[in-house]
Amino acid sequence: QSYSAEVGTVRGLHFQHPPYAQGKLVRVLRGAVFDVAVDIRAHSPTFGIWDGMELTAAGGEQLYIPPGFAHGFMTLQPECLVAYKCSAYYRKASEGSLHYADPELGIDWPVLDTSLILSDKDAEAPSFASMKRYL
Repeated sequence: QSYSAEVGTVRGLHFQHPPYAQGKLVRVLRGAVFDVAVDIRAHSPTFGIWDGMELTAAGGEQLYIPPGFAHGFMTLQPECLVAYKCSAYYRKASEGSLHYADPELGIDWPVLDTSLILSDKDAEAPSFASMKRYL
C-alpha cells in the first residue's frame, strides 16, 4: 500500500526490469487518483503508448498493469491510500523509472490548482529516450 497526504502527489513511473517484471492490480482504498500505465515492451506494437484512468475508492475501480509496463499515478484528493497486488516480489536491483512528464510519452495528466509533489527519485527519473537504449 502507499499513502499520499496531499493532492497533486505524483508517484512513478516505476517498473521492474525483466526477468523480474511485475504485473500489478491497483485499486484505491481512500481518495482518488489518475492512474497511468506505459508499455515499455521493446517489441510491442504499442511500445511507448500510455493509457490512464481515474480510480476512486467510492467507485471501486481496479486496474491491472501487466508485466512490461511502467506505472504511476497522481493523487486527485487528499489522504489517498492505494493498494497493489503484485505478481512478483520487488527487487531493488531491478527497479527502473521514467520521468512522469517526459514529452516523448505525452501523458495527459490532469491539471490541478496546486503544485505537484514528487520524491527526489521521481523528479530525477530518466527520459524514455535514455531508457530505450537499454532495451
